[in-house]
Amino acid sequence: MTDYRLLEEQVRGLLSDESDPIANAANFAALVYGEIPDVSWAGFYYADPEGELVLGPFQGRPACARLPKGRGVCGAAFLRREILVVDDVSQFADHIACDSAARSEIVVPLVVDNSAYGVFDLDSALLRRFIPDDQRGIESLVKTFVSLTPRPKRNEKESLPFGKNPVRKTPR
Repeated sequence: MTDYRLLEEQVRGLLSDESDPIANAANFAALVYGEIPDVSWAGFYYADPEGELVLGPFQGRPACARLPKGRGVCGAAFLRREILVVDDVSQFADHIACDSAARSEIVVPLVVDNSAYGVFDLDSALLRRFIPDDQRGIESLVKTFVSLTPRPKRNEKESLPFGKNPVRKTPR
């Protein structure tokens, strides 16, 4: 059983002195992936201006780079702004299989002032991996992440990779 109180202390220690949202998301995903047993993938998807979810920092096998607006477990959790726990992804009608080995999933939306800007997604190769204790613990971890991490900027004017990112040409 995962000690979520200890994990939350670790999250606070890891993120409290860093203000970069990408660095915090990368460290958060790595910590959760390494500390919660039987997780095969842990990572973020952030909403782009059109409502698609774009892959952010993660740990695990390569993943779908973009998820269509409102589609899959991630899209449903994002639109509803509520946690979704799926005991058997094959039974979720609109599941998007980015990893064919995933059998269960939990998705927690990233919400500030009742507005979602992304999701944190965990997959497992085990059926029914995420029990109510995990749901409460993971929800608490994500709330801590959101409270300690600035919301990522979404376009080139704000200078983060959630929009068009022009390539700089170096003079020769």
